Amino acid sequence: MVSRTATSLYLLRHAHAGDPARWEGPDDRRPLSGRGRRQAEAIAEHLAGLSPGIEVIVSSPKLRAVQTAEFVARALGLPINVDDRLAAGLSIGAAEQVLASVGDPDAAVLVGHDPDFSELVADLVGAPSIPMRKGALARLDTARPVHPGSAILRWLLPPDAIEKADRTRDRTGERAH
Repeated sequence: MVSRTATSLYLLRHAHAGDPARWEGPDDRRPLSGRGRRQAEAIAEHLAGLSPGIEVIVSSPKLRAVQTAEFVARALGLPINVDDRLAAGLSIGAAEQVLASVGDPDAAVLVGHDPDFSELVADLVGAPSIPMRKGALARLDTARPVHPGSAILRWLLPPDAIEKADRTRDRTGERAH
């Protein structure tokens, strides 16, 4: 295992999974909604179109996160690593441990939940708050080991921007710029 000095970190909050108050089963088994499946597909196609050199995908074990990760995994031709640390309470230290456990990749996608991801992005870039909606995708370039203020937020795409780019591509046959 080679220790990296920097990593491109893609944080993907799981796509839309409906209203948790209306779900009658265990929360960890709550699936993506139809809207969420469309969001996840658009996110996956967007990432594949960027060709970012992602080496690994790590997902929370919760069904909605795994389902989101499956779309990305298919688009990028990568397997999914499931890690319980992404299920709840993901700290900066836990994020570093996750990256180390999957071989210290140059580029990784982590698929998880809020409030963890909003707090993680904010802490990594030293901001008071950076909200991530369901289906949002953030790219950070971070020094390793990760620590507060170690990252530069390159971009944060809300799901509606990704879906709009996907619809534009469908109409024109080309990726929107």
